[in-house]
Amino acid sequence: MAAPSQRAPRLGLGTDSRIRSTQPGRRILGAVAGLFMFGGVVVGAYGLHRHAGPPEPPPGAARPVPAVLPPGLAAAPLAASPPQRVEVPAIGVAAPLLRLGLDRDGALQVPPLQQASLAGWYAQGPTPGELGPAVIVGHVDSVRSGPGVFYRLGQLRPGDTVQVRRRDGITAVFTVQSVQRVPKAAFPTQQVYGPLAYPGLRLVTCGGSFDRGSGHYRDNTVVFAYLSGISRSGR
Repeated sequence: MAAPSQRAPRLGLGTDSRIRSTQPGRRILGAVAGLFMFGGVVVGAYGLHRHAGPPEPPPGAARPVPAVLPPGLAAAPLAASPPQRVEVPAIGVAAPLLRLGLDRDGALQVPPLQQASLAGWYAQGPTPGELGPAVIVGHVDSVRSGPGVFYRLGQLRPGDTVQVRRRDGITAVFTVQSVQRVPKAAFPTQQVYGPLAYPGLRLVTCGGSFDRGSGHYRDNTVVFAYLSGISRSGR
């Protein structure tokens, strides 16, 4: 049985493109909406003036992401428990997680730009390890602090792992299925937020080239993963 669709802010083209769906129970995803456009030129200025842009996934890292996996591949779903920390050993990420909701305009709230080392969990979706797609987002960079928490996200490869520590003492371990660079104009809303028959995880940040006119990156880097195991902290 697949988890029901969650309310999804849709990744849009600019601050005025946060469109809402008229369908019950969901919103079209306008940027991991506010997240990457909230900082505007401030976020992008670092990428524009100091480096060639964040690492990009190679074509071979973009693989199909099915809504149903072969029996026995994914671990059994967990009960709900808020996530507290995300770790991605392959790219050196170890960051606390903020709880993110939607603002008055229906856009995703954002981690503070002055704390670009933090990531955030979209709290209107599943908690990591529950049935369905949990979503974690983070800044790619900041003019003040340089590379952000997910700057190296494009360096992940299928088979790498992501660990999410939860309040209940369980660490949910996810295996990367696919790493994709997608245009913000064609953000895969259904693939990121749509129902799954297993516990999934999506990591999202900015990617691609920097657009001087709009003040933000043109693309997104999206990592897709499934729950492959758990560990428990000693108590």
